[in-house]
Amino acid sequence: MQCSVCKRRVLRTDTRCRTCGTPLDGERHLDVVLPGGERVPLDRRLVIGRSRACELRLEVPSVSRVHAEIDVTPEGAVLSDLGSSHGTYVDGRRVEDSVQLSPGMRIDLGDCRLDVAERVDEAAAGMTVSVPAGLSVVVPAVGSRRPSRRARRGGGGGIAARRPRMHSGWSLKRLEAGEGEKRHVLKDHRSGDLLALADPEAALVEMLDGRHDLPELIAVAEAQCGDDGLERLARLLAELADHGMLAGVADPAAERPDDRPGLLERMLTPKTYALDWLPRLIGWLYAHGGYLLVTTPALAMLAAVALAGLLAFALIVADGGSTPLVVASQVGLGAVVFVLGRLVLVLCHELAHGLCAEAFGRPVTRAGAKIALVFPYVFVDTTDAWFEPRRRRIAIALAGPASDLTLGGAFALACLACARGAGRDVLFQLAFGGYVGALFNLNPLLQRDGYHVLVDALREPGLRRRAAARVNAAIAGTAEPNPPGVRDRLLGYGIASLGWSLVMVGFAVVMSLRYYDRLSRLIPPTLVWTVLAAFYLVLALPLTVTVLRPLWARAARPA
Repeated sequence: MQCSVCKRRVLRTDTRCRTCGTPLDGERHLDVVLPGGERVPLDRRLVIGRSRACELRLEVPSVSRVHAEIDVTPEGAVLSDLGSSHGTYVDGRRVEDSVQLSPGMRIDLGDCRLDVAERVDEAAAGMTVSVPAGLSVVVPAVGSRRPSRRARRGGGGGIAARRPRMHSGWSLKRLEAGEGEKRHVLKDHRSGDLLALADPEAALVEMLDGRHDLPELIAVAEAQCGDDGLERLARLLAELADHGMLAGVADPAAERPDDRPGLLERMLTPKTYALDWLPRLIGWLYAHGGYLLVTTPALAMLAAVALAGLLAFALIVADGGSTPLVVASQVGLGAVVFVLGRLVLVLCHELAHGLCAEAFGRPVTRAGAKIALVFPYVFVDTTDAWFEPRRRRIAIALAGPASDLTLGGAFALACLACARGAGRDVLFQLAFGGYVGALFNLNPLLQRDGYHVLVDALREPGLRRRAAARVNAAIAGTAEPNPPGVRDRLLGYGIASLGWSLVMVGFAVVMSLRYYDRLSRLIPPTLVWTVLAAFYLVLALPLTVTVLRPLWARAARPA
C-alpha cells in the first residue's frame, strides 16, 4: 500500500508513513511517560490517582485518591478531571471539561508531571539518527595541554583516546527485531561505508560526541554487556577507526601521499563520474508519475507482461525465424542494434533501482557513470536501502532484473505479433538484450543483484567463497557431516550455483547454434564446428574445473 500524501510504500503494520509521518490508520498510538521514564500505553481507559482501585496509581500526596481519567475514543485519547483537590493541568492550563491528548503535551497532577509521547515499539524499526557534516562539537579534555604529535594521530594519550569523538556526517538506523542481533546500521556519509551494530554498540555510538571520557564509556559498556563490555567497546572503537569514522585518528592513506598506484592499476581502476542532477531527476520522475509503477495493479500487470513475454520468446526461438545479432541479414547492423538496446535497457535497469528506493522513502544519494577500461556503465547508489527491513532491501535489488524481464517480455510480445522483416529483427534483438541482462544480473556466481539478494535472504556473508569451499570439500569427500536435522545452506547454494552455470552454458549453446547456417555459408562447416567447440570449451571450463579438481583430489587420496 502507498501513503496518500507522499506516495511512498508503507508496510501494513505501520501506523504512520515512515517518510512523511502521515498517520495511516487515522489515530495516533500514544503512551503516558511517568516521572521515572516508564511508559503506560494509552490503549484502554485509565483512572489516575492514589487509590489502589486506580489503573494508574501515583503515590504522591498532592494527587487525589481519584484524580483524573484518560478515556480512549475513536477520535483519540481524552483527558478529564474527576474533581481533584489541586486540579489537572495540560501545558499549564487547567482542565475544565476534557482535552484531547497529542504527542508532546505535559500533564500536571498536583506535584506529579506526566508526558504524552508517541508509542515506542522496541521490536520495530526506529527513526534514523543523522549527524550532518560540520555539526559535531569538539570537547577537549579538562586541563589538557596541546596534544603531542602522537596524540594528534590518535595515540595513547591524545584527546581522541580520552574522549572519543566520531567525525560528523553519519546516520544510525535501528531496523526491526527480525533483522537479528546486529539490527542497527551505521553509515558514513563521506565514504559510504556501512557497519552493522548490535544494541549496545549503537548506544555507545551515540555517546561518542567528545563529551564522555573512556571511564564513562567503559562503565556504560560494562553495565550493558557485563564482563564483555570493555572488549566490545574496544572492538567498536577499533572498527570505527579502521573506517576513518573516529576523529583524531589519522587516515593511513593520508600518511603515504607518495604511495600512488602504478599506471596499470590506474588504467584498470574504474573511473566514476557522479552527476548531481541525476538523483534529483529520479526523485522528480517518481513524484510525477513514477509512483504509479509500484502500485499493486501496475505490479500485477508488469508481472503478467514478463511471464507472457518469456513464453513468446520461447516460441520465437523455436520458430527459428530470428537470430541474435542479425538484423536484415546483416551481423554488423544487428550488433549495433543490440549494443544500443542494451544501453537503453541498462538505463531502465538502474532507474528501476532508483524508483524502488524512492518508493520506500530512501532517495538515491549518488548516480552517474563509470568507465572501466573503455566500457561505460551507469550506476545508481542505493546504499541507503540498508536502513530498510530485509524484504525491502531485496525488493530494491530485484527491481533491476525485474525491469530487464518486463522490457524483454514486452519486446518479445511485440516481436511475436510483428510480420517478418527488419522491424521484427530489431524487436528480437531488444528482447534478447533484456533476457541477457536478466540472466547476467541474476547470476548467483557474480556479485550482482541476484547474489546480493541471496546473501541478504540467507544472512550468509561471504556466501560465494564459503559455498565454493563447502562444495569442493563435499566432492573431495573431506566435508564433515551436518548434525541431524540441520540443513546445509552453503552446500545447497553451491549446488544451485553449479546448476545455474550449466543452464547458462546451455543457453549460450542454443543461441550460438542459430548462427551455424549463416557461418557455414562464409567458411567451411568443419571450421565452423571447430570455432563453436572452442567457444563451448571456454564456457564450460570454469564449471569443469570446479567439479573435476576435487574429484581428482578424492581419487588421489589414499584409501
